[in-house]
Amino acid sequence: MHTPVDLKAPIFIAGHRGMVGSSIWHELEQRGAGQLIGATHAELELRDTNAVEKFFAEHKPTYVVLAAAKVGGIQANINAPADFLYDNLAIQNSIYAAALKHGVKKILFLGTSCIYPRECPQPMKEEYLLTGPLEPTNEGYALAKIAGIKLAEYMYKQHGLQSVCPMPPNLYGPNDNFDPKNSHVLAALVRKFVTAVDAKADVETMWGSGTARREFMHVDDVARIAVDLFNEHETPEIINIGPGIDSSIKELAELVAKLTGYTGPLHWDTTKPDGMPRKCLDVSRMRKLGLGPTITLEDGIKEMITYFRKKQLDELART
Repeated sequence: MHTPVDLKAPIFIAGHRGMVGSSIWHELEQRGAGQLIGATHAELELRDTNAVEKFFAEHKPTYVVLAAAKVGGIQANINAPADFLYDNLAIQNSIYAAALKHGVKKILFLGTSCIYPRECPQPMKEEYLLTGPLEPTNEGYALAKIAGIKLAEYMYKQHGLQSVCPMPPNLYGPNDNFDPKNSHVLAALVRKFVTAVDAKADVETMWGSGTARREFMHVDDVARIAVDLFNEHETPEIINIGPGIDSSIKELAELVAKLTGYTGPLHWDTTKPDGMPRKCLDVSRMRKLGLGPTITLEDGIKEMITYFRKKQLDELART
């Protein structure tokens, strides 16, 4: 018999200060969660199995949201594939080991559309997982997430530990990372265009040909849908979440340019990799459950531009 999540019970959000974790924290608060637990990196090293086990012994969470991960754009993934594989495996393994030992009822495991094969039929259905080679530029990260999905599946099969595994597309929103070395594409474009407009200069050269296609989802939509699934489901089959609509990187750049007021030229460096040619999720299962995003890409980008400008002003005020 299905039992909804008890919002009064202790819920540990791993990665509560990150983009996804902070949005899920807010969503759970809005729904009346009474005992949310977070820990900064300084307070808890999630890769350390012993430290995580002690944390669970002390705080005794009933539920866990696993939103912590080492993430980054193409360049970061190319530069440090071992880190993306090892760190994410270590985080997942530590959380699941402690959860099993301390009687956690259910884990919300946030995945990624990177798990699907590079030459995956489009849009990507859940059953296409492990049907072909991965995109080389983010293989380390994808392998770790696939291992996490399988760990969730096997923990349920062998031990009865419940997990819910939503797979979102490219994410953006408040608390996004704008660092030029490891930001994701939408945050990187917002930074580039706002900086160019403010400096009355041409925008920096952009990676790739602009032809690669990506699907984007606001993190607040992810949080709302993920919490709905967390409440309603208890088996670890993956479920794609997203708008089910993609855009080329060129189209995205042109939209960001328009919304920032940039009117200069766009330069593309075709010697740089595009990554996977297309990533668009089949969200039929999500739609059948009556779920779906509500924030349009244009509205979300407008919010991102405002957020980035405020972040710049806050940083100036601190210096």
